Amino acid sequence: MAKKNVANEREVVPEIPETLDPSLFKVIGKNTERMDSISRPSLTFWQDAWRRFRKNRAAFLGLCVIALYVILAVFAPIVSKYSYTEMNTKLINALPSLEHFLGCDDTGRDIWVRMWMGGRVSLTIGFFAAFINACVGAVIGGLSGYYGGTLDMIIMRIVDVLYGIPSLIITILVMVVIGRGIHTLIIAMCIVGWIGSCRFVRGEVYRLKNQDYVSAAKVLGVPDFTIILRHIIPNIMGMLVTNLCLAIPGAIFQEAFLSYIGMGIAPPNCSWGILAKEGVKLLRKAPHQVMFTAFFICTTMLSLTMIGDGLRDAFDPRLRGTE
Repeated sequence: MAKKNVANEREVVPEIPETLDPSLFKVIGKNTERMDSISRPSLTFWQDAWRRFRKNRAAFLGLCVIALYVILAVFAPIVSKYSYTEMNTKLINALPSLEHFLGCDDTGRDIWVRMWMGGRVSLTIGFFAAFINACVGAVIGGLSGYYGGTLDMIIMRIVDVLYGIPSLIITILVMVVIGRGIHTLIIAMCIVGWIGSCRFVRGEVYRLKNQDYVSAAKVLGVPDFTIILRHIIPNIMGMLVTNLCLAIPGAIFQEAFLSYIGMGIAPPNCSWGILAKEGVKLLRKAPHQVMFTAFFICTTMLSLTMIGDGLRDAFDPRLRGTE
């Protein structure tokens, strides 16, 4: 019975005629304007990176937070009617209010103004130290990786020696010779801070100099400076920017730590490290002082870390055009 049903089903299937009736089909034609139009706009590398960075909500939120902190650090002490050195014995350890947004410290100074004066110092040291370290490390690492040989061996041995010296010892020596201050902290951070970016750039340049387009440029007689400027630097620029953003939190935390142990900014100047040190002394009487300082330090470092992660994803060429 099963074989008969299968046979009957096969007999029901109509045979395909050799010629098809043209009336069964409809000619749609072609839309030349749609065919010639660009379905996806042409974007440069930086435009595409910015587009993907904006889609990263965490990274974009971190950028907004850092922008807000920078604006407050620049303008809050200017527009405030209080000075960061002005003392008022009637407001010692005052709680936050409409007059004093973050309260007052143990000498009656407004914490809101001192917070953003300290933020101005901490952010300045962090940004400048990280930027100088990235530039110095990129130059030295680029020369070492591109030319190699004896120059590479000498630079790497110097890097190994500096890497073995604790940065705290170098900072203490610089403080003893030059004295305490913003410039001293930046110099102390830059003496050994470029080592990490130097190693990173050296490895990337060493990898890129063996690529086919670099070899073709050498065969055509293009000078080394032009090859480095036009071919190698653009390919590592995204990674440099990413590492720069990831290095800024470390520099800010190092400044806060040095100021906390008394080797940073000299009074009457203030920084987030000094504010944290002063707040810890009054942890039982006025815990809000150290809590506000810790909040701004933590949110700044977290925001910069999220920005660095977002830039790393935005500059990844493997993700270009996949979204």
